[in-house]
Amino acid sequence: MSAVWNFPIIASLTAIFFAQFVKVPIGYIATRRFDWSLLTSTGGMPSSHSAAVTALATAVAIETGLDSPIFAVATIFAIITMFDATGVRRQAGEQAAVLNKLVHDFQTFVQEAKHWQEQAVQEKQKKLKELLGHKPIEVFFGALTGIFIALLLHYLLY
Repeated sequence: MSAVWNFPIIASLTAIFFAQFVKVPIGYIATRRFDWSLLTSTGGMPSSHSAAVTALATAVAIETGLDSPIFAVATIFAIITMFDATGVRRQAGEQAAVLNKLVHDFQTFVQEAKHWQEQAVQEKQKKLKELLGHKPIEVFFGALTGIFIALLLHYLLY
């Protein structure tokens, strides 16, 4: 039962849920339409990965101090996670965008080559996920979100 009341876990999970939820109104401001799929999507503003790991590190710092080895582990974990979110995962998303364009161009070419024979039922193809990683600004605001959530929860709960 102590894991349920574990402050670093509570702070991290709250930061994830908050960051995912706030993507919907931010998306609305940007596009003028509600996109509820943002609740479960990767990528976007703010980074829920960054929010989670900074909330974790902040909560660990509050509980154990800035000089504790556990805080050091949480901080390095946060740095690696945020670096990965802006690096490898973002590059994979950009590669997915290029692949999707190639698939589209190839399909256009095939349809033009076979213009005399149109298919009545076309099979839908699943596009590769392009929004995998984060821009540095998304990671930055995700990190700020995590710190804010951890501090707010500590103030409210303890």
